[in-house]
Amino acid sequence: MDSNLHSFSRQLIESRIEHADLDATIDRLAEAVPPNELMLRRLKKRRLALRDRIERLARLVEPQEPA
Repeated sequence: MDSNLHSFSRQLIESRIEHADLDATIDRLAEAVPPNELMLRRLKKRRLALRDRIERLARLVEPQEPA
């Protein structure tokens, strides 16, 4: 069961959820008056890093077939 908690599939799902949460947070923060530019930049950088992680995990979970 321990191996299931840290499987690539589970990490992928958790990363996708975190990415969606960041999207929502960034949207709300962008609408604030005045917007907190520093926080927006930090969150967007984190979201970009998460997107890269999601892509790496997706390749591990669903390997591409050779052409």
